[in-house]
Amino acid sequence: MQAPAGPGTPVLRVRGLAKTYGSGESAVHALRDVDLDVAGGEFVVLLGASGSGKSTLLNILGGLDVPTAGEVSFEDHSLAGAGDAALTAYRREHVGFVFQFYNLIPSLTARENVALVTEIAEHPMAPEEALRLVGLGDRLDHFPAQLSGGEQQRVAIARAIAKRPDVLLCDEPTGALDAETGRIVLHVIDTVNRELGTTTALITHNAPIAAMADRVVRITSGRISEERRNATRVPPEEIAW
Repeated sequence: MQAPAGPGTPVLRVRGLAKTYGSGESAVHALRDVDLDVAGGEFVVLLGASGSGKSTLLNILGGLDVPTAGEVSFEDHSLAGAGDAALTAYRREHVGFVFQFYNLIPSLTARENVALVTEIAEHPMAPEEALRLVGLGDRLDHFPAQLSGGEQQRVAIARAIAKRPDVLLCDEPTGALDAETGRIVLHVIDTVNRELGTTTALITHNAPIAAMADRVVRITSGRISEERRNATRVPPEEIAW
């Protein structure tokens, strides 16, 4: 088992974060007064039930959404008051996303799906390199329909990491997969974090997955209800699903 990384310089910093949808009696308070730091190279699992606010938090960290109140920053750049152009640049240059559903283009091969990102990145990996890193070096020219669900998710991870992002944000990446396939996908994410040093935040409602992280943050009703550091990181293949 790997010893956890110690606390380092925060790459992502959140203070007093709140997000409200709607107004008046129908207002939904998705996040309330959230404080969180994520250090460079750290692997954090955000754990919580459906509707707890974890996806909202991840979307704000990734520049896909903006808070109603509070501050969120990446390194020395404030995201809370950033305009659309600045958030687009932040997502393009610094963030890789992996979602529950793969969002691959069916008419493009694995290589071509990854190349879509490398064509707009400043210092990308070659698509072939990214696909080899996720164990799909022999599937470069396969179309999504010729790949299993787990293989499609690995293409999605290759696409996310091919631009060499500083931060990898994963939203229920194993939610559509069975346990065996899910462990393979988690192993790939773990490898990206360890070998590339990519700061990684993964959200899940599946509590055992938390064992693979440096730190676990539990979110309940829009608030951080628990935060703990794992003594060791359990390899994904040893996680009891």
